[in-house]
Amino acid sequence: MTWGALLAEAQQRLAASAAVETPEVDARRIVETASGASPAEFARALGEPATTLAAARFHSMLERRSTGEPLQYVVGSWGFRTLDLMVDHRVLIPRPETEVVAGWAVDETARLATEASRGRETVVVDLGTGSGAIGLSVAVECPQARVFATDVSSDALAVARANLAGVGRAATRVSLHEGDWYGALPAALRGAVDVVVSNPPYIGTGEELPPVVADWEPPVALWSGPAGHEAVEQVIGGASQWLRPGGSLVMEVASHRAHATAHMAEEAGFTGLRVEQDLAGLDRVVIGHRS
Repeated sequence: MTWGALLAEAQQRLAASAAVETPEVDARRIVETASGASPAEFARALGEPATTLAAARFHSMLERRSTGEPLQYVVGSWGFRTLDLMVDHRVLIPRPETEVVAGWAVDETARLATEASRGRETVVVDLGTGSGAIGLSVAVECPQARVFATDVSSDALAVARANLAGVGRAATRVSLHEGDWYGALPAALRGAVDVVVSNPPYIGTGEELPPVVADWEPPVALWSGPAGHEAVEQVIGGASQWLRPGGSLVMEVASHRAHATAHMAEEAGFTGLRVEQDLAGLDRVVIGHRS
């Protein structure tokens, strides 16, 4: 059977699934992954026959997607800024709003690097790194950055470690640390960090999430506690102790609590606070500086 016939099968089956909103896009991505064809090779690959092994992989992925498993987990990798990240159920799915957060972390790192003493690395801490999306982006895009990435989940760090292996020379400037927030960091970093960036859990216990998120993504990375801002408070509180004077805090936050989070950071002593929007126009990023 050709890949073109398998593509048609995937489109038909996914179109009949209530869990799939973009059947044609998803079908193409599954065929690309199973066939090994790049987007540029896709049209030519449709006329080629699928091997038995490749067809079996295709049908396995099609079954998983048609029953509602997120496409990112099904294909096993996803683009994030300049990276192609391995992702599975152990980590959050990389999202466009988090790419915006990473972009602000890159900007703050580059700004502080120009102000730092010549030859000194810019120290960046990525709290709750998950797949490593933010921390690895900073390391790749900022050659002067030294990144410390933490996560309480050993499973998440296993994914981050796999992604670390794929970033080339930038990997020499990244270290992964298991533990709860700042407790995972080397004590020598206290008061010497230039940038703290985090996408902490910010969903309250009573808040609803779409089934495609709540049923598949790791709860530890989603749910913060009854109020929804417990993890955010921990990140802000620790940042005031671990950042050097003038250092930057960059956080992804719940859009409906963004300004409350900025006020929380102001009360903790941060200055120059601002709220930035994501690509959907929602308040998503809080940025501030240690006075």
